[in-house]
Amino acid sequence: MLGQYFDILVLLVVVVLIFNRLKAVLGTRPESTQKQAEENAAKLFDLIVKEAQQNQQSMAAQVVSIDNNVLEEEKTETLSDTDKVLNSIPNFDKNNFLSGAKRAFEIIVEAFAKGDIATLEKLVNKNLLKKFQEVIENRNAQGVTAEADFIGFNKAEIIKAKIGKNQVVKIIVEFVSEQVNLLKNNQGEVIEGDDKFIQNITDVWTFERALTSSNPNWILVSTKK
Repeated sequence: MLGQYFDILVLLVVVVLIFNRLKAVLGTRPESTQKQAEENAAKLFDLIVKEAQQNQQSMAAQVVSIDNNVLEEEKTETLSDTDKVLNSIPNFDKNNFLSGAKRAFEIIVEAFAKGDIATLEKLVNKNLLKKFQEVIENRNAQGVTAEADFIGFNKAEIIKAKIGKNQVVKIIVEFVSEQVNLLKNNQGEVIEGDDKFIQNITDVWTFERALTSSNPNWILVSTKK
């Protein structure tokens, strides 16, 4: 860094030496002539100092600009593949997406427990809806009812994102939530679960949306434990 200002420092030293030399020489001249010469030398000195300060400020600004550009380049290089995909999605907001995903999670868990097919078909794709229907129909056939009491989230994080064929984006989210889940027989007796036990459950869900579609909604296409 000192190398950038070395020429300026040398110039200032030379000016100071010349200024002091002039004072020594002019000390033998008449007072009025000496005073005028000193004032001229002082003005020259002030001009050189101001110019040196401006050059120094200009150099400092250039260094800051270069440093900022380097930081931006390093930041871009350190982005994960997932973040790069997310950044390429038009008008995508990570916080808004996770907020919507958490709300969808609650609705789907509750709808699945209640056997609410009408709600599920609005939020999941056909293949996943078919799997949900099979479980719900099997419960109904056995006279079993499910209850799900959603407590809250301990975690909701995007762990992967990718753009596949036909510009279809898939975003995989890991949810860690607290729930109380029960299964009861047709007499209302608990046959699975404990109403006093809060489960800490990890789910990995995949949401999907086509970038070419005018529909901004994300659809759940896969669930894993």
